Amino acid sequence: MTAFRQRARLHQAQWREREGYPIGSQPYAPRPGVDARPVGSRIPLGYGRDTGANFVTAAALEAVRARTAIVEPEQSIDHQRLWADLLSSEGLAFNLFGDLAADPSRADRLVHGWFADAPGRVMEVRFLHSPGRLEEQWLNSLRQFDAAFVLSREDGSHGIVAIDVTYHERLKAETPKPQNLWRNREVHERSSAFRPEAFERVKGRSDLWSPWLEHLLLLSMLQHPGGAWTWGRYVTVHAAGNVDMADRSDRYGRLLADATTFRSTTLEEVLGSGALPSPAVRALQDRYLLR
Repeated sequence: MTAFRQRARLHQAQWREREGYPIGSQPYAPRPGVDARPVGSRIPLGYGRDTGANFVTAAALEAVRARTAIVEPEQSIDHQRLWADLLSSEGLAFNLFGDLAADPSRADRLVHGWFADAPGRVMEVRFLHSPGRLEEQWLNSLRQFDAAFVLSREDGSHGIVAIDVTYHERLKAETPKPQNLWRNREVHERSSAFRPEAFERVKGRSDLWSPWLEHLLLLSMLQHPGGAWTWGRYVTVHAAGNVDMADRSDRYGRLLADATTFRSTTLEEVLGSGALPSPAVRALQDRYLLR
């Protein structure tokens, strides 16, 4: 339990109380007759689904409803956490970019503010998206992006800004699936983006596994022989106070020989970009920035 995680839990519980929302529990949906432990940083699952209280703007809630109405092949979405956990990073992704999904011109402003060389215009914002799960033509994995900005180019191909959003997460070491190591190595080496020692650093147990695999998913799109994706960037977004995630992004960036396709930014920088509507910025600051 890091200091940031403690403060974030308290902050979300206090926000819930200010808004007048009922307290949630562990488990999210307790069965009748089963003891449930109150959790201040949650709302009841049924209440969350009925009211959309976990989402701070109408556009964010509409984006959630639109995404959960479709099913991508092999997708895995924790619907309970999405609707009822105030600390959910997937929920933050919808809250942060929902208004941009409703107004692609604002999404385009954010993307070109990050990358002046971004070609074309943003035409769509996708959430919890993968080009294809468990397919060897991509990364042969279940990885997905929290959000993705799809750009339309004049030659008919597309660009993409793939985004990983973290809020309450901590550093956690894991080992990428050994049976998929061949495909990870193939994409890694073809990209020429990494320093010579990088593969040995990340192929085994490490706390850099998540950004590496998601970055590889983006790189697999750029390497695909179909040529549909001809420009791309992978962006990590974290709260400035979450020093675990800031440290992770910094160390991951040092593994790159060519950092063209990678960027790390903070929640605070996104809110200060001028791309989001002012009411959404105020609601997000109140909801997520720790006092």
